[in-house]
Amino acid sequence: MVGTENVLVDDSERLARASGLSYLDLLRRQTGEPVPVPDAVVLPGDPDQVQAVLEACVSHDVGVVPFGGGTSVVGGVSALRGNKATVIALDLARLDKLVSLDPVSHLAVLQAGVRGPEAERLLGEHGFTLGHVPQSFERATIGGFAATRSAGQASSGYGRFEDMVAGVRLATPRGEWKLGVAPASAAGPDLRQLAVGSEGALGVITEVALRVRPVPRERRYEGYVVDGWAAGAEAVRQLAQQHVTADVTRLSDVDETAVSFALNAGWKTALLRGYLAARGIKRPCLLIVGWEGDVKPRRRRTAAVLRRAGALRIGRALGESWRHGRFNGPRQRDTLMGLGVCVETLETAAYWSKLDELHDAVRAALTASLGRAIVMCHVSHVYETGASLYFTVLTSRDDADPMGQWQRAKRAASEAITGLGTISHHHAVGVDHAPYLPAEIGTLGVDVLRAAKHAVDPTGILNPGKLIG
Repeated sequence: MVGTENVLVDDSERLARASGLSYLDLLRRQTGEPVPVPDAVVLPGDPDQVQAVLEACVSHDVGVVPFGGGTSVVGGVSALRGNKATVIALDLARLDKLVSLDPVSHLAVLQAGVRGPEAERLLGEHGFTLGHVPQSFERATIGGFAATRSAGQASSGYGRFEDMVAGVRLATPRGEWKLGVAPASAAGPDLRQLAVGSEGALGVITEVALRVRPVPRERRYEGYVVDGWAAGAEAVRQLAQQHVTADVTRLSDVDETAVSFALNAGWKTALLRGYLAARGIKRPCLLIVGWEGDVKPRRRRTAAVLRRAGALRIGRALGESWRHGRFNGPRQRDTLMGLGVCVETLETAAYWSKLDELHDAVRAALTASLGRAIVMCHVSHVYETGASLYFTVLTSRDDADPMGQWQRAKRAASEAITGLGTISHHHAVGVDHAPYLPAEIGTLGVDVLRAAKHAVDPTGILNPGKLIG
């Protein structure tokens, strides 16, 4: 079906598609802990070949784990078998084309295996951009963005990935499924949103039709400082509810700000702290704001609200430094792990009225579980009704039980989140968050998802053990 050269059975090829990039995934590789490995890697070359492979796997009862950039941090691409004797990793890397571009409607159709930088290059040749830039941008794919309901760092301006999706093409065990014929419709529930976020459990996304925008004429990123987390969150809320947020609106708490200042070689930390203290800012929280496109009038409206909120502008240098280093996190984590540090992230979101409580509850849960630890947090995405919280945790690795150390901490944090916010704002469910999904959507919601899965995948070959088990 796909050519002998596109069915890989070497140990190294199979191991490379065995898991994602969570702390536990990387730790297992470092320590030699066993991981579930696919029996083969299959690389189809087009949507028709994806459909043919799925139909063959149904015939032989073979599990199928869709694989894009492999950046999942929640077990979303782990090669679990479920009740299948055999499982393959279905690598979509060869689905790497811009299928079409409609410059009048501002619509582009991209195949699922196109990675973030390549998508921008392909669209940029025609004067367009997607504007979707998560931290996984360098490796993650269009199909992965759709399958996990990804949110980019500029989502306050461009929208979340699900907001960009105009149509989707999936291969399923029961045949091909195409969705999206118009910019809006009242023809029943929007089934595109069932496909987006389905994490490979309801079908393999092969093409995505996306809203695109002209490449911005200008980009400007700046840094502000607010005195204390509560004041910072209030300032960001005012931006969101007055509809003057920048495209990037990112607020760090006191601990994350202190680390940011210390790591930024271009800044004299002591002088900066003195400057802030002289202006009454004793607990600085860094706010990065960035505009793209028609910058000047939008920046003026944003700045006016921030001035009224007591935010102090500290210039472009720190904003531009953040923009140029925005993808460094994974590389820094690799270095820290090599030095014996337990370092991992988790994220959630809540309504404004519960945001501070959620922030404090997760911090307390992580600190109680880990003991001495640096727990940092930032708001990375803002909405009129609430915001996301993204936590980064560093502590000395417990070499006696390194896996259990983080598993206990993540469980404590997840329990703290339940009832206050969502178990995942943009990392998806995968395996790690599946135990907490019923509390969020209800047992009836889980039954609805199971019914949808049975409708498209009656023998359960698609991504065993993910999303709903």
